[in-house]
Amino acid sequence: HFSCREQPIFSTRAHVFQIDPATKRNWIPASKHALTVSYFYDATRNVYRIISVGGTKAIINSTITPNMTFTKTSQKFGQWADSRANTVYGLGFASEQHLSQFAEKFQEVKEAARLAREKSQDKTELTNPALNITSHQVIPSPIISSNGPGEDKLFRSQSADVEITTEKERLKKMLSEGSVSEVQWEAEFFSLQDNNNKLVAALHEANANVDQWKKQLAAYQEETETLRQRVAELESQGAHDSSSENNKEDLSQTLEELEILIKAKDEEIQMLKSQKCGRWEAEGEREETLQKLQELEACNAELERRLHLAEQTLAETLAEREKIQNEVTKVAEIMDVKIFELSEIRQGLAKLVES
Repeated sequence: HFSCREQPIFSTRAHVFQIDPATKRNWIPASKHALTVSYFYDATRNVYRIISVGGTKAIINSTITPNMTFTKTSQKFGQWADSRANTVYGLGFASEQHLSQFAEKFQEVKEAARLAREKSQDKTELTNPALNITSHQVIPSPIISSNGPGEDKLFRSQSADVEITTEKERLKKMLSEGSVSEVQWEAEFFSLQDNNNKLVAALHEANANVDQWKKQLAAYQEETETLRQRVAELESQGAHDSSSENNKEDLSQTLEELEILIKAKDEEIQMLKSQKCGRWEAEGEREETLQKLQELEACNAELERRLHLAEQTLAETLAEREKIQNEVTKVAEIMDVKIFELSEIRQGLAKLVES
């Protein structure tokens, strides 16, 4: 439990461990997932604490003192001993950068705690002269730090020195008995679980994409084969059309001959009509002329009908030829697009296989 007067000054995410109190060797994970670990400052009491809450339970509730030390035991794992809680806390981070940030903040908070304690002691000495005199009469004991040399030092009484020395030895033994490789394994295991799940999901997605690409490739290959067959049919039909060019030329020549013949017959009809008045002197010649005139008109009508059919056939042939040419051009363009897409899919498959 922490009160609302405390304010968070730094937060991060990490997997939380505590040393096994029975064996003093193994790390016990506090939860299956990473938790939020925060530094809190209590302005009323002027103390700093590290707090991590899992659900409704406080996993970490450690008050920072000047004699504490945060130790990096691997690139992503760090630990510190808390004599008040009678345990050792371990944190596994997602990256080395997160570990460095937490360690730097630990050092800053520890220095702030040291300054706060010194300020509190100075204030106590100034407000209590009797205590000040007594404190000067006590012979300072040797400087002792429960977290090793080089840390901030505190002067204590002889009884406190003995207690701290005993606690120091106990914590050293606790830390020395811990398996470094096991610590690293535990930290790496929990920190890489999330990455492993992400990689598995990515692998499933890649496999699904590969199956989809294979299906699409097979469909494109089938469609390409169909287009190739269609092009072959159109080419053969085009060859047939080219062989029918001679028939077109013959038909055009026949049309020209029919037009010449119709023109000649028209001239003959006009000549007969102009001469019919002079030739109707005899009844027999008149009937013969009329019969010949009817025959000529019937022949002329037949020739015109044949000419119309020939022109219609020629127009249909030209339209069909233009339609076939347009279809060949369209199919060729579709084949170019499909071949380009097919090459891109093959390149994608090759890259995926290489990766």
